Amino acid sequence: MKPIFLEHLAYPEIAELREKNGGLLMLPMGATEQHGPHLPVGMDTLLVEKVCAAASARTGVLAMSALRYTVSQGHTPKWPGTFSLRHETFIAAIREISAWAVATGWKRLLLVNSHFGNDAPARVAVDQLRLEYMGRLQVGLVHVFQVGDDVWETYTSDAADLHANRAETSLMLHLFPELVRMDRLATSDDEDRTGGTVFSYPVAQTSLNGVTGKPSDATAEEGALLFSKMVDGLSDLLDKAKTEEPPLPPEKWRGMERPRYD
Repeated sequence: MKPIFLEHLAYPEIAELREKNGGLLMLPMGATEQHGPHLPVGMDTLLVEKVCAAASARTGVLAMSALRYTVSQGHTPKWPGTFSLRHETFIAAIREISAWAVATGWKRLLLVNSHFGNDAPARVAVDQLRLEYMGRLQVGLVHVFQVGDDVWETYTSDAADLHANRAETSLMLHLFPELVRMDRLATSDDEDRTGGTVFSYPVAQTSLNGVTGKPSDATAEEGALLFSKMVDGLSDLLDKAKTEEPPLPPEKWRGMERPRYD
């Protein structure tokens, strides 16, 4: 099968797909932010698009266009190339996209994220949506870097507070080797300075060059294996999401929908 992208289709085909897979959509979420001196600023978006494309081809689930400008405020303006929305803007964007999904007949929406900074606001959005559209839209959030324990272990193996590290660089060496600045790779390592800290710090206060980890240890082979595990993990979740229903039947929770305030 080939991946199925919303933006490539006309509405009659979209209407047909809406009636398949339990009315499930994927919304990929990346970022545009510095990734050290050796990786492109679109790394997170490029990755999530590839993972969602491969999972779509395997499961037949429709993938929407990726959100490219999201929440990257923690990277500060220290390094050019970072563009960020405010948290509330990002939450509002997810909510409005979801409202259109409901209005046009979709029943399930899985947010597929590849950027750490999106986690907190995306979880807020999910919390709001699951109550606002209770019984009309099932909504969830999955991070491509946490679709399996072994994926997460690889991601954090060289830095707990990682960024542009070995894992991310390995993925880019596998998927987009032409975009990796090999002449800067050997000198891009920077240590994780967040161990044992009490407070949370922006990247400008913890990293000298925007990197946290050891990208110099990256290999395309590791990237290929990691990407395969990500696709396997996401595909398994999508297959489950096609038919999953609330643990309790509707008669146990009808009428408990959140009141509308807007």
